[in-house]
Amino acid sequence: MTRAWNAGGRPGVDSGARFMRRMRAMATANFDRQIRQTIEAFVEELSALVRAAAVQSVTEAFGAGAAGPVRRGRRAAALPPPRSARSKGQKRAPEALAELSERLLAAVKSSPGQRMEEIARAIGTSTKELTLPARKLVGEKKIKTKGERRATKYYPS
Repeated sequence: MTRAWNAGGRPGVDSGARFMRRMRAMATANFDRQIRQTIEAFVEELSALVRAAAVQSVTEAFGAGAAGPVRRGRRAAALPPPRSARSKGQKRAPEALAELSERLLAAVKSSPGQRMEEIARAIGTSTKELTLPARKLVGEKKIKTKGERRATKYYPS
């Protein structure tokens, strides 16, 4: 320890410098504690949010409480139509096929120049279900087509 004379003429032990060091150490410790507490609170809040997001994702994925499949992205509104009651490879009844052909023909007549996806959405069925009736109507020359593949548009004859 070094002795120094303070302003009052009394011997002291660098009381001003020592006091400042102690104050800096206390302030640093106080700031460190506040920073640690803030970080811990942030991590707890972030963990809770991540847990909630994970639960929501699992709930949506497994459909618990959801009305139907959830789609994200550009085509979120274009949900696929419900699957038919028919099993794979099973033929359709001739009456059902005739009824679907009539609905397809009516849709083409009411709005000519639509693609199959648009017609299927309007009728409420899948494009796969409309393939055979469309082929039969084209063969019977009740409708005609312009374009190829997905760009094919349907018109009444």
